[in-house]
Amino acid sequence: MNTPRFIQIHSLHTYPAALINRGDDGLAKQLPLGGVMRTRISSQCLKRHWQHTENHFSLSHLGIPLEERSSYFLHAIREKLEQAGISVELSAAAVLGLCDGLGLTQDKKKKDKFKTSEVLLLGASEVRYLLSFCLELAKQHSDEKNLIQAIKEKISGKPAKGEKSIKENMEVMMRECGLVSALFGRMVTSDVLTDREASIYVAHSFTVHKAEVENDYFTVVDDLMPGLDERGSGGIFDTQLSSGLYYGYVVVDVPQLVQNLEGVDFKDCFSPGTPAERRTLAGRVVQHLLHLIATVSPGAKRGSTAPFDWAKFMLVEAGDWQPRSLAGAFHDALPLAGEGGGIRQRAVDRLTREIGAMDDAYGAPLSRRFLAVDQGVEVPGAERLNLARLADWAKEIIEQGEC
Repeated sequence: MNTPRFIQIHSLHTYPAALINRGDDGLAKQLPLGGVMRTRISSQCLKRHWQHTENHFSLSHLGIPLEERSSYFLHAIREKLEQAGISVELSAAAVLGLCDGLGLTQDKKKKDKFKTSEVLLLGASEVRYLLSFCLELAKQHSDEKNLIQAIKEKISGKPAKGEKSIKENMEVMMRECGLVSALFGRMVTSDVLTDREASIYVAHSFTVHKAEVENDYFTVVDDLMPGLDERGSGGIFDTQLSSGLYYGYVVVDVPQLVQNLEGVDFKDCFSPGTPAERRTLAGRVVQHLLHLIATVSPGAKRGSTAPFDWAKFMLVEAGDWQPRSLAGAFHDALPLAGEGGGIRQRAVDRLTREIGAMDDAYGAPLSRRFLAVDQGVEVPGAERLNLARLADWAKEIIEQGEC
């Protein structure tokens, strides 16, 4: 039996007449592949929607607080200090000391708002902890310069005997409150705030065929325009819409996920001395993630395009080999019409042929299960399951430590 070192998730989704993910130009995001442009959905867009969806399998239902992402944490701490009775001047001095002590830089254009140059990902307990010692020291120091220095020394100084340093306390709190960073990582330039390795890797989804886009011309009706017997136009606009069948790819690094969630050393994840209970939460996370990947649709302009779809095909692979995407199956864009059935059937055929070729070349002993809405679909070495059983299978092999 193999260990489920990596869980690989492949999916196909269909989105017609939608603006799933747009760039700063307002147009659908694209990427070149195989000499033609494809429409794409960025990994950031996908992760954002998985994080903030509210349904039976929301990440928020796992019992671990989610962090917030912002560049205005210092501003929020300053406001809370003022609400606690600290003067405006001392509150400002406190967050300046905090900013310097943490090694952060302020956005020069927003100094009055105490906006940091980088966007931070912090949990509620981390913010409360930073606020608590700023409040304590603000009550002890009435001089602004002394307060700034006291906070900087508190952060960088050696702790009293038997106590933990600020950095050590922040590391503990990050493990206890940071589900988002446990999944998708956290990178900060601060020496005190702790980086975190991602345990879930998300590729940009892309269409398996050439990009299909058009400009949608529309008007806004003005119901109260004076001097007209009929309703008039309040504006003429256009937006870009696209249609496509998208290939998605996600990898779960199970030992890293267990380490991030439970504090179990990476190398000990599947060792005999590590009880299955220490992998239970990681199994539940992957179970929820599979439901989210299958059923949660990202998309701009939801009110006018209703871009909602469930996966038409999903393949889950588990094993201890280095992950590999199946995107190469679509390096040559699929023609929209051709022999061998509809484009969805031909896309699945491409994937199964790619799997067969990779198995022949490398002999990777991967365990596989798949979901498909179409009849007659077969995947080499894989059992067909519905979504609930597919997600449960992934959860169980993580808990058992074998697949």
